[in-house]
Amino acid sequence: MLALALLSLLTAVVALVLAALAWRSGRRPSYDGDEPLPEDVLGLRQEVAALRAEGRDALRHLAVVRYDAFGDMGGQLSWTLALLDDGGDGVLLTSIHGRSDARSYAKSVAGWRCEQQLSPEEEEAIERARPGREAR
Repeated sequence: MLALALLSLLTAVVALVLAALAWRSGRRPSYDGDEPLPEDVLGLRQEVAALRAEGRDALRHLAVVRYDAFGDMGGQLSWTLALLDDGGDGVLLTSIHGRSDARSYAKSVAGWRCEQQLSPEEEEAIERARPGREAR
């Protein structure tokens, strides 16, 4: 009985090692399309498609630009934050800090554009938030 248990354990270890080697070498099991997919796989595909569609509307592209709004102030205390979805829709949040006060602004963005006039820093924040653009 002990010999059978040891043989089973050895077989399992060899199978795990072979599977790990196959995974590392890039040889993974693939679906060739000839046999029907199990229903749970179809359900998972639908779920993934729904999550992708939902993710397009998420405010997931963001950028922050810090700057000195006034020449007599240092420390880059003013900032603009762009929060945009895949279509370039979202919001710009800007905070301008002066010596005696701070002001905050929110501007709507649609299709990577804003109907209101933008400062150079706000334009930079939108540009940095675009997918495929690297922050400077």
